[in-house]
Amino acid sequence: MKLFAAATLALGVATTAAGAQTLDQMAGQMIMVGFEGATVDAADTRLMRDLIEAGTIGGVMYLRRNVQSLDEVAAMNRAFAAAGPGLPPLIALDQEGGRINRLGEAVGFGQIPSAEALGAGTPADAEAIYADLARRLTALGFNVNFGPVVDLDLNPDNPIIGGLERSFGTDPAAVAAFGAAFVNGHHAAGMLTALKHFPGHGSSLGDTHEGFVDVTEVWQPQELEPYRILIRGGLADMVMAAHIYNADYAGDDAVQLPASLSAQWIGGVLRTELGFRGVVISDDLGMGAVQDLFDLRETVIRGVMAGSDILLFANFENYRPGLAAEVHAILMAEAARDPAFAARIAESYGRIAALKARLAGG
Repeated sequence: MKLFAAATLALGVATTAAGAQTLDQMAGQMIMVGFEGATVDAADTRLMRDLIEAGTIGGVMYLRRNVQSLDEVAAMNRAFAAAGPGLPPLIALDQEGGRINRLGEAVGFGQIPSAEALGAGTPADAEAIYADLARRLTALGFNVNFGPVVDLDLNPDNPIIGGLERSFGTDPAAVAAFGAAFVNGHHAAGMLTALKHFPGHGSSLGDTHEGFVDVTEVWQPQELEPYRILIRGGLADMVMAAHIYNADYAGDDAVQLPASLSAQWIGGVLRTELGFRGVVISDDLGMGAVQDLFDLRETVIRGVMAGSDILLFANFENYRPGLAAEVHAILMAEAARDPAFAARIAESYGRIAALKARLAGG
């Protein structure tokens, strides 16, 4: 407990009556994982509910594998929400529109146009569409939609952004306006959002799902502008850090760190230059761009010390039911070894608790 007290007092982070009371519960709030269950009674769904109740994880994310029917989705989300020990769990999905969706027409969930299609219209029209989408998502029990994509459509050969019609366009101000429409539409329904993919994935030639992506020669500073505008406007609940690498922002580290594990990007650019004070969430740390370079322990430690507040593991390839517990054990072991790491956990907890208080109307 001395380590816990030192970390929290040094940062001025106070626990709340509704929040976590121990360091291990604080660490749990930093973990969001994917799961395999598709019914409320499935073993893996029950496991996630138990992990939420124990404070081992702070949230779950859905993929298409979890969607058998809308009734089952709603039942699972009710179970997750009821299990939260004070702080509500984040229940998240990627429902961007167009080709990127987890709830599909096959289960009766009406689709919306892609960002590219909406970007050809007006922000007002887009906001109305996003507000309707968010109302339907909250009715099912979701409280986070991973969006908006504020990547600029700078590379016609980009396979993961432009190639999938996920960008609103090429102009930073226009992209920010449509990003604001996404955020405002979701806020009207009580949902949280995450700007992505920081610091900009639209110029890349590769896909970080598949492996290492170096954007040194193609990335442009204007890719930061949508973040700058939306952060300044108070429209950044969370920022999702991508796994792209840029040698110009490598600092003194000899290791080729993706932005999601880079203090230069998160602490330097996002926190200091852009002034973001909210929650930083990593993109899926199971992607090839990370897993090809680092083992789980190094990934977790580097992510936390770089400044990520929530470590996201979709747990899709080579599914491991015990992954969340492994990540939690790594956090606690490193906190016991290094007071600075324990302080980072407390710092992240403060941001996460403040964000979650908004879900409860606090």
